[in-house]
Amino acid sequence: MRFPAIFLLLWPLLEIAGFVIVGKQVGVLATIALVIAMGVLGAALMRFQGFGVLARIRTEMEAGRNPGRELAHGVMILLAGVLLLVPGFVSDIIGLALFIPPIRDLAWKYLSRNVDFSSVVVTRGFGGRQQGAKTIDLDEEDYTSNPDPNSPWRRIDRPDV
Repeated sequence: MRFPAIFLLLWPLLEIAGFVIVGKQVGVLATIALVIAMGVLGAALMRFQGFGVLARIRTEMEAGRNPGRELAHGVMILLAGVLLLVPGFVSDIIGLALFIPPIRDLAWKYLSRNVDFSSVVVTRGFGGRQQGAKTIDLDEEDYTSNPDPNSPWRRIDRPDV
């Protein structure tokens, strides 16, 4: 078996061991309260940091730069929130670590070396129009939904089936 498959099989055992260790130290009710508190904390952090990442992505796109780093940070924040929502202390530790920006930067450096993040950035101005694009304005008489008999483009009529 490969490493990830073994890790996925051992993950529940690690979580159960975490519950046993923490439960012996602080008690059952405190352990349950910690799991619930971590879920609430994960949802709150995901919401607040998620909005910040969306603002930074928008800033990068408006400046015409590649938002790949900010998108990767957004995905890592989403993963961190999901890990905090999953009951277990091992997943909580990994989730909390992913909320720390220097750790996300380390992960970004690894990802940017090993994954191709090629993208095309289209800058758009106010109203969703592309900056510098020409606007063609038609009057009502310039546009009609009826076919023009003098048009070089012809419509191929097919019999209804």
